[in-house]
Amino acid sequence: MPKNSKVTQREHSSEHVTESVADLLAHEEPVDYKRSVLNVTGETWDKQKDGDEELDAENRPAWNSKLQYILAQIGYSVGLGNVWRFPYLCQKNGGGAYLVPYLVLLIIIGLPLFFLELAVGQRIRRGSIGVWNYICPRLGGIGYASCLVCFFVGLYYNVIIGWSIFYFFKSFQYPLPWSECPIVKNGSVAVVETECERSSATTYFWYRETLDISNSISESGGLNWKMTLCLLVAWSLVGLAMIKGIQSSGKVMYFSSLFPYVVLVCFLVRGLLLRGAVDGIMHMFTPKLDKMLDPQVWREAATQVFFALGLGFGGVIAFSSYNKQDNNCHFDATLVSFINFFTSVLATLVVFAVLGFKANIMNEKCVVENAEKILGYLNTNVLSHDLIPPHVNFSHLTAKDYNEMYRVIMTVKEGHFKELGLDACLLEDELNKSVQGTGLAFIAFTEAMTHFPASPFWSVMFFLMLINLGLGSMIGTMSGITTPIIDTFKVRKEVFTVGSCIFAFVVGLIFVQRSGNYFVTMFDDYSATLPLTVVVILENIAVAWIYGTKKFMQELTEMLGFRPYQFYYYTWKYVSPICMAVLMTASIIQLGVSPPGYSAWIKEEAAEKFLFYPTWAMAILISLIILASLPLPLVFILRQFHLVSDGSNALSVTYKKGRMMKDISNLEDNDETRFILSKVPSETPSPMPTHRSYLGPGGNSPMEMSSAPNGRYGSGYLLASTPESEL
Repeated sequence: MPKNSKVTQREHSSEHVTESVADLLAHEEPVDYKRSVLNVTGETWDKQKDGDEELDAENRPAWNSKLQYILAQIGYSVGLGNVWRFPYLCQKNGGGAYLVPYLVLLIIIGLPLFFLELAVGQRIRRGSIGVWNYICPRLGGIGYASCLVCFFVGLYYNVIIGWSIFYFFKSFQYPLPWSECPIVKNGSVAVVETECERSSATTYFWYRETLDISNSISESGGLNWKMTLCLLVAWSLVGLAMIKGIQSSGKVMYFSSLFPYVVLVCFLVRGLLLRGAVDGIMHMFTPKLDKMLDPQVWREAATQVFFALGLGFGGVIAFSSYNKQDNNCHFDATLVSFINFFTSVLATLVVFAVLGFKANIMNEKCVVENAEKILGYLNTNVLSHDLIPPHVNFSHLTAKDYNEMYRVIMTVKEGHFKELGLDACLLEDELNKSVQGTGLAFIAFTEAMTHFPASPFWSVMFFLMLINLGLGSMIGTMSGITTPIIDTFKVRKEVFTVGSCIFAFVVGLIFVQRSGNYFVTMFDDYSATLPLTVVVILENIAVAWIYGTKKFMQELTEMLGFRPYQFYYYTWKYVSPICMAVLMTASIIQLGVSPPGYSAWIKEEAAEKFLFYPTWAMAILISLIILASLPLPLVFILRQFHLVSDGSNALSVTYKKGRMMKDISNLEDNDETRFILSKVPSETPSPMPTHRSYLGPGGNSPMEMSSAPNGRYGSGYLLASTPESEL
């Protein structure tokens, strides 16, 4: 036991105690009935086992430094979504105007709930299963649901890391293999691959060379051996990073969390020097204020805030559980939340600087191709030379000159203009082409990099950044599984980590079939969104309405040394639950309005086509949502009807058949003392020193609390240790 712990301080306290038993029970862990003199179950107390558990808790690993912990939280929250999801949403939902709803929702939903998860993990010092068993045993299914969602997300997320690994190794050659279409021999004639010619070199390389994708989810096509090897490498990296818990993953975070920022800054500097970069950034941040009135924009902003911080997965709780009790988790929550936001803005600047450059390249290509068409029409007298402005020089044709010529031809040839097949070649049209996810990273960005000087270097840097972003998020996701399982079931860390990685690799082979990309889309769209929303709502309700916001605020005051802002009291109690309920309702409506489907790559058409999921795929999709949510009602029913132990050892459960038929928490300040001790309060010394209870917003901050050592009190039962002593 650390010498400066609260329990040790209690042992040396000689103060007279005058606090009520209700306050005592409010700040102590529920009674361990196996130790109690009132044990009516007949179970024996294994002193050796209990001592071993306390020793294990005292030997709980801890972060080597505050910096390591902050980097771990940043590495977990800052992921691939910041690079390829946020810029797309920003472009789609009003440019700079989108930042307003995002920032508002980050403050009223993201920050409070992130702070809540950090606080409960640090206070109780357990993974998600142990935390929610302690706070509300009947809602203990929250922890198990979080583990299942983490498992589903980890399965497909690591596949994306595998794709990045494949591109990383392919980048060590010049020219880059996706810079030109392959040439195939048709007898004695060499021709360009038809599928590539009808799409583009980068699109062909992604769909055919990388994924070797089938035409639909129903066509398995067997395993893609290249992606299978890359997935094995990805799980090996995750296993090596996780095998020693935070002792190994914490060291990995120094590189995986910081390196992406180095790459983003380098790309930003390089991108700003590219021709057309300013066009992309101006297009990005030109606000479309009317979009702010669209409810869909707010829904998508809320969803992005929700997933950007990793709420509900259990990774945040797992990381904070290795902190010291007096760590300022409020500062951590604020710091990580806004670093996440500024990282998204930085990534957006980089993406649109590069996409602005790409748009200019593609626009120039469009001008050249259409100028050649016009020259052909002039030579065949389809068009008159009088239609061409005298200052136009076809050998040095600018986009401005082409647009002027295009408008003249369109006006004169109004009736037959469509037959000419000329394109407008507007830069705005290129910039408005929305790309996100894999389309942004593996098609649009790779195409832009082929035009960079020293393109292999930038390609290596970009995909190494994606690997590190993914690895940081995967470590947090896997911690959301390993930490609660190891804490709850006392399995060996190394054995469980290796076993879970092997199992996940085997199950993940479904994603490296030729149809695997369609399963990635399915899991990404449906395995986490709705279950996690329910999980976070129940987390909020468990703390604010069942455990009690006033009680939780009081414990935070004692833990942090200062009272959190009243803002958190109201957001936890009212604002966040309401907002999350609205988000869940909107998500359900969205699922009903938009029939589940996916974009399939049709080889013969060399184009994407939206297809609906077949019946068997719909069954898998629904099963994912049900399976991830199943622990919530299942654990509630089992514990509500006492079919299994609730794991809390609470008085109201342990002694329900004895004299203590009334829940202690429901007693008034005066009643509960007479009830337990059969004396009036004035005649009965309390086992706690005087302190003032936290009265909610506007109440006085409680004094620093100390207590007598745990032991047998006059009431004849043994109080279990506080979270500090047990953990």
